[in-house]
Amino acid sequence: MNVVVVGATGRTGSEIVAEASGRGHDVVGVATASDTVEDVRVYPNDDLPELLDDADAVVDFTVPEATREYAGVVAEAGVPYIVGTTGFEESGIEALRAASESTAVLKASNFARGVQALLRVVEAGTEALPDYDVELTETHHNGKRDAPSGTANTILDVVDSAREAELKRTHGREGEHPREESAVGVHVRRAGTIRGEHELMLAGNDEVLTLTHRAESRRVFAAGAVDAAEWLADREPGWYEFGDVL
Repeated sequence: MNVVVVGATGRTGSEIVAEASGRGHDVVGVATASDTVEDVRVYPNDDLPELLDDADAVVDFTVPEATREYAGVVAEAGVPYIVGTTGFEESGIEALRAASESTAVLKASNFARGVQALLRVVEAGTEALPDYDVELTETHHNGKRDAPSGTANTILDVVDSAREAELKRTHGREGEHPREESAVGVHVRRAGTIRGEHELMLAGNDEVLTLTHRAESRRVFAAGAVDAAEWLADREPGWYEFGDVL
């Protein structure tokens, strides 16, 4: 299988290159300038259209501005597209939705298998405890740009769906700030080299339930992204999610 990894020199991109190569796939990288990652050649962005001629899948963990540009090129080539970029505004999601009309697009905020299991437990727990207060805390490394994380927002969307209501997302508290009944507290921490940790707390009836996922290495996300690439390679054009892979 031929895999193109855009953003190949980035933190997660380089892990994806290593994971795909380790599974025996033919891998080429794309980044802002020529380089080498894990003995894999990295080409400049301008070479992407030509590289797509032989590609079976494209994996993208970059930034929203870059992904919007890549999406049009990948869609025109009709190559399945796996996107782990987060922090999109609505226009970015629209660009990916448009690309899915021409090729298979799999978009996920988190490619850890454990997070997919967490989402299922969050849904069940929130439905079982409909009157409990909800608080979410997420922690990432000091270089992460978007806050809250894409995974945090996905967890909150699951909570909203399970409660059949859109809870008011309160981002931190300061001064006199009594808790509103329909609120969900969202707390963001950025420090050190922490790969990613999410904790959902449900509290009420003199008890507390906490649901937590912690990633120990970016290789977790890389493995999931390559799983997705292998699964998506022969799919019809359309919109897919990582839960479909599992």
